[in-house]
Amino acid sequence: MTTQSADDAAVPPGWRKRTLPGFAGLIGPLWVRKEDDGWAYGLLTTSDHLNPAGVVHGGLLTALLDHGISAIAWEALGRRACVTVQLDTHFLAAAREGQFLEVRGRVVRATSSLVFMQGELSTDGEVVATAVAVLKQIGPAPRAGESAAGDPAAGGPAADTPAA
Repeated sequence: MTTQSADDAAVPPGWRKRTLPGFAGLIGPLWVRKEDDGWAYGLLTTSDHLNPAGVVHGGLLTALLDHGISAIAWEALGRRACVTVQLDTHFLAAAREGQFLEVRGRVVRATSSLVFMQGELSTDGEVVATAVAVLKQIGPAPRAGESAAGDPAAGGPAADTPAA
């Protein structure tokens, strides 16, 4: 269990901090929470996330939506790797420094090779952005006991943790 620092005081209870390698680590740390209908992904915004206008950069919002939606798809598909082939993002409100952003999503439809997703990014109960995505499943589904998808270097978390 990760203890929250004073800087993390704005993070709602029940969230767990995840430090990840690669691009996700650059925008984070990211937070995860298991909910009744799946996993949610979060980020506590800082001054590093702002654009010149003083609000959270749309690229950060898009990256967070993409990461969250992909991780939700990965989990829903039995931890099968997938990549985004299309992401339509709609910005509805500004996010500000110090706010905790939360991403939730759902699989709309899955075929043998594509996954159609919907996602929503919110803060304090207000929807900031929505997204519709198409992801392509790559590689075979992992077999029981196989850990390749659980290797953070391969893009997935350990078998007992959510993708984040």
